[in-house]
Amino acid sequence: MLVQDRETARRFFIDVWRKKRQAMALEPLEEQIAGIIIQHPEYHRILEHSEALRCCYLPENGVTNPFLHMGLHLAVQEQLMTGRPQGILLLYQQGLRRFGDAHELEHRVMDCLAETLSNAQRSNALPDETSYLRCLRRLIR
Repeated sequence: MLVQDRETARRFFIDVWRKKRQAMALEPLEEQIAGIIIQHPEYHRILEHSEALRCCYLPENGVTNPFLHMGLHLAVQEQLMTGRPQGILLLYQQGLRRFGDAHELEHRVMDCLAETLSNAQRSNALPDETSYLRCLRRLIR
């Protein structure tokens, strides 16, 4: 899912949730996103109000950005579908055996991904796949 701005990305999530609630036909990506939304009932009310397009979710205020959270789920799922970075599938399978809960494991993987993306942004560099995979290995130990 490639978008150029925050409002477009948020609107996509809101539209998917509206379509899902109205039992409208969904494209495969929309089905995937609807599945993520269903797993997060705490975000349903947010997605039902257009004010969500303009809200600022600041971690320093102890607020989780629901769009970032769901977007990270989507990113992890895409990595698993494509097998990129190389080695993620094996690590995920090992993690699943250890933790037993795919959704909980995705949250843990997302922590590694968020850290990797944050480091890349601070360094103005591409995400370091080696560091990401190292974080995942530590996670499953």
